[in-house]
Amino acid sequence: MKSICLYFQIHQPFRLRTYRFFDIGENHDYFDSYANKTIVHRVAEKCYLPANKLMLKLIKEYGSAFKISYSISGVALEQFRKYSPEVIDSFKKLANTGYVEFLAETYSHSLASLKDENEFRRQVAQHANTIEELFGKRPTTFRNSELIYSDRIGHLVNQMGFNTMLTDGAKQILGWKSPNYLYCSATDPKLKLLLKNYQLSDDIAYRFSQYNWKEWPLTAEKFTKWLSATDPTQEVINLFMDYETFGEHQWAETGIFNFLKALPKQVFATRQFTFNTPSELSKILQPVSAISVVDPISWSDEERDLTAWLGNDLQTEAFNSLYSAAKRMSHCTDPDLLRDWNYLQTSDHFYYMSTKWFSDGGILNSSYNAYISPYEAFINYMNVVSDFLIRVDDLLGKATDRPNAPAKVVKATKVLKS
Repeated sequence: MKSICLYFQIHQPFRLRTYRFFDIGENHDYFDSYANKTIVHRVAEKCYLPANKLMLKLIKEYGSAFKISYSISGVALEQFRKYSPEVIDSFKKLANTGYVEFLAETYSHSLASLKDENEFRRQVAQHANTIEELFGKRPTTFRNSELIYSDRIGHLVNQMGFNTMLTDGAKQILGWKSPNYLYCSATDPKLKLLLKNYQLSDDIAYRFSQYNWKEWPLTAEKFTKWLSATDPTQEVINLFMDYETFGEHQWAETGIFNFLKALPKQVFATRQFTFNTPSELSKILQPVSAISVVDPISWSDEERDLTAWLGNDLQTEAFNSLYSAAKRMSHCTDPDLLRDWNYLQTSDHFYYMSTKWFSDGGILNSSYNAYISPYEAFINYMNVVSDFLIRVDDLLGKATDRPNAPAKVVKATKVLKS
């Protein structure tokens, strides 16, 4: 029988308030508490709570036959604790069933794996500790922020003791091969890789409510027929998506919850599939071949690369400015500075600066992006980073190679006004 691996990402960033140039050196309050609280409450009511309630009902109905997996960023967990503790309680109920796997990731949902190995390791350890504390089991499967993967990142993940990792079944690494198998890293064969079937995943996550889509409306019966039509020799279909798909990106009125409720029944009726978690698949399947990924890939847009976060000069400048503090922050013990260091690394801040045309990014941009332009996002972020670096200088000493961030913000402002 084939396996279906249902994996959901859960993440909410700490969003920045409007931070002016003249706040630098005067005000260290960077985050918009009202926006963060409002959005978390909204998404909890529309998505997390009803989706978890439905998942728990499905597990009670089907028992060990129905299994799912999640990764929840550390910064999202902090906001749940602060604003909606009932969300954490609902995830604990799922964890207590024994049929849900929680994955490790970077605590800040950051891009640290691309910049600083030590910071990457620190965040992964912090996140794994948090997951174990909340849900009683230490993760053995890893997913990097936005499914970012390369041979180098896979080597680090393997060194940290993880035996399984999730990434995207991007065409540039698979070629003619199918994502519907278990693979392994070419450089670290002990690290097993599960690859997102982005066609079938995105049919649910992005195309479900598109009335102009030729397959609309998508029903559980129709989707199950697509699953059954895959090559019978293939072993696993990885359906990876944002959990916010259910109720937030696809509103309840679209029928998305009804689809989710009906899917297991339709799948089991075929007698062709089982639902398995990543750690289970790592044990029951053998890799069919190794995959080499020299340049990092992700699950974002058609290119499946890093350009959504590091595709222009604004993003690169902001990224390098922040991480100029990485070496000094590795010695920091100040809780306020460490908190802000975590929150400022979240990948969303760089995503808001993107100037590219997205094939699948409209949902995120319209729902969560408060900036009217990527230039405004850059200026606001750089103002915050400028103040943050001043605090780092004061507490941990100056870095001789630190960018002159405030001056560059002024320059960017002039470019925007011209």
